[in-house]
Amino acid sequence: MRPFRFLPAPPALGCQPLTATRALEAFPLGNLSLAEHQLLALAGEWPKGPVIEVYPHAWLESADVARFRADPQASALVDAQGSELLLRSGVTGPACRATGSFLLRFAWDLLVANERALKVRTVWENHGDCHASLYVDGRLAVGAGTRILPGVVIEGDVVIGAGCKVGPNCYIRGATSVGNGCHVGQAVELKNSILLDQTNVGHLSYVGDSVLGEKVNLGAGTITSNLRHDGKAHRTMVAGQLIDTGRRKFGAIIGDGVHTGIHTAIYPGRKIWPGKTTRPADVVDRDLV
Repeated sequence: MRPFRFLPAPPALGCQPLTATRALEAFPLGNLSLAEHQLLALAGEWPKGPVIEVYPHAWLESADVARFRADPQASALVDAQGSELLLRSGVTGPACRATGSFLLRFAWDLLVANERALKVRTVWENHGDCHASLYVDGRLAVGAGTRILPGVVIEGDVVIGAGCKVGPNCYIRGATSVGNGCHVGQAVELKNSILLDQTNVGHLSYVGDSVLGEKVNLGAGTITSNLRHDGKAHRTMVAGQLIDTGRRKFGAIIGDGVHTGIHTAIYPGRKIWPGKTTRPADVVDRDLV
């Protein structure tokens, strides 16, 4: 029997609209769910003793887990803000402070977790059909049945799922994850973003520091803005409060099934709830709920 158990998952309201249609622990990071990443970080021989209780919305770094595991007097593993990530049931000793692990509170935390997921990934294999002109400056993983057309440039750590079509002439950079069955087409730039399964960014679009849910379709020329003119950190509305994200670069959070009209422009930090649409040339300057 495993020496740990998962605590009940509270509603992840700060991660809406992405959690309006899925549990946060099921959200894919580097194309593996958060729960799967937790199991990888928790793997290893645990000493006999109290049961370890796991917060389901915790991003866990293996090094932090190893330090906590090696200190039987530690009552908890906590992040930089003091939030508990792991608990040693019945132990009242001091807490072990994590250096990389953290609790996922807001949708933009998923971008940080995705970067961490790709950074610690050890298997980088290409099972796709890639044109000879593909340029890679970094690490690339490609799933079976994916076609990469001429003129594609990859920079950074990028994971592309199975059954996708990428290109021609697109630029994918930063820590970017593309799910299964996606289309990233002509003259599209993706930067430091997450695309879930069956999402289409067909042509002439920019998606930066953003998260797109499942079955999203961005009309041609849809642009996500991700930088304030004054260079300050972005703020965004969460449950009626304006929250400082702490991010200088932050784009859009787009729920499942959203369709945008051609030439839609999306202000930084805006969120679009599942199933919403925009008209051609719309400007999204507030959340669409």
